[in-house]
Amino acid sequence: MNKQDLLVKSAIASLLAFGSMTLTVPAVAADMSKMEQCFGIAKAGKNDCAGKSSAHSCAGNAKKDGEKDSFVLVPKGTCAKIVGGIPGHM
Repeated sequence: MNKQDLLVKSAIASLLAFGSMTLTVPAVAADMSKMEQCFGIAKAGKNDCAGKSSAHSCAGNAKKDGEKDSFVLVPKGTCAKIVGGIPGHM
C-alpha cells in the first residue's frame, strides 16, 4: 500500500466516523424531550445534575441516598409511579 492509498483510506474512514456522529446527536436530543427530572430518588453519587436548592451543581455530587434536591432523568410519567419521586421540570 502506498502513501496515497493510505491517505485516501484514512480520509474515507474519517468522513464515515464523523458522519455517524452527526446522526446520533439529534437522536439523543429527541430522546431528552421524552424525559423528566425525578427528585428525591437518586442514590448517593448517582444523581444526573444540579440540585433544586443549589446544594451542588454537578452530576454525581449527591451526598446521600434520596436527597430531595437531587434528580435523575427518567421517562416522562415514571417519576409519579416511584415512591418518594418528585417530578420536576427540565
